[in-house]
Amino acid sequence: MDAAVFVIAVIAVGIGVGLLVARMAARAAPVPPALPPADGVERSIGELRHDLARVADLVHELEVDRAEQQGRVEGRLREVAELGVRLADTTHALHRALASPQARGQWGERMADDVLRAAGLVEGVNYRKQAVTAAGTVPDFTFPLPGGRVLHMDVKFPLDNYLRHLEADGDGDRERYKLAFVRDVRARVRELSGRAYVDPDRTLDEVLLFIPNESVYAFVHTHDRELIEVALRQKVVLCSPCTLFSVLAVVRQAVEQAQLQARSDEILQLLGSFEAQWARFVDAMDKVGRGLDGVRRGWDELTGPRRRQLERELDRVAELRGRRLPDDRLLEVVREAGPAG
Repeated sequence: MDAAVFVIAVIAVGIGVGLLVARMAARAAPVPPALPPADGVERSIGELRHDLARVADLVHELEVDRAEQQGRVEGRLREVAELGVRLADTTHALHRALASPQARGQWGERMADDVLRAAGLVEGVNYRKQAVTAAGTVPDFTFPLPGGRVLHMDVKFPLDNYLRHLEADGDGDRERYKLAFVRDVRARVRELSGRAYVDPDRTLDEVLLFIPNESVYAFVHTHDRELIEVALRQKVVLCSPCTLFSVLAVVRQAVEQAQLQARSDEILQLLGSFEAQWARFVDAMDKVGRGLDGVRRGWDELTGPRRRQLERELDRVAELRGRRLPDDRLLEVVREAGPAG
């Protein structure tokens, strides 16, 4: 950057000198050779000083801008260096954490727990951990499904040769560890298929193998393109965190649909029972209605014709009583006249 500024300054000075020489040559052409006037030389020197001052200002601005840019670049370089140090520390910490198979298993289980929580699943409700199967095996996760079936998942995954591949210095070592890692993955698939995680009467026809890192998942499929077919033939489905989330979403939707169907069947049964009880209720109401109609007709008959008949009989009795009063009076007279005769 300093060399570039020096070149620019030299070019600017050269331009100024060239302009001065051109002006002096133009003034001297129409007149015979003679010494230039003193005032003309001073004026040219003043213009040259002015141009040099402008060049000096330009050089100063370039220096200031260069210093600012250099400061920003140095700041970015420090940030990159700090980030590299932190990344290296994290990588070493992760390598130490994954140095043992037990630690790798715990890490895979923790990653699976995070995915399950993100999918909205609850332990003891939507899945069980370390549940013993009928064959005596112990999968890491078991998902109950409609129809009394279950789906098993294992989270233990071989990462030793993958880590060695990342740490290898030479291309030969990296290639050797890569091939060893691919063999480890295929061996893990064969091992999982032989653990009796698939039972035609109790489980689905597949078992899930969880790969706890998207980079590892992509690395496996990039360097072993036939692995998917090999795993599916052995009824093993490889899942990364993202693909496991999708699988669990489908599983949860299926369970919810089954529960909704079960509730719908219960509602239909209740509706059938209600319909039968309603029919009985309607029959009972009809019987009561018919009884009430009979009572009403009997009441109407009592308060209608029967009452009128009784009232007519009472009227006749009253009439008869009115007719018997003179006869009683005559009998009384006869009784009074009897002894006298």
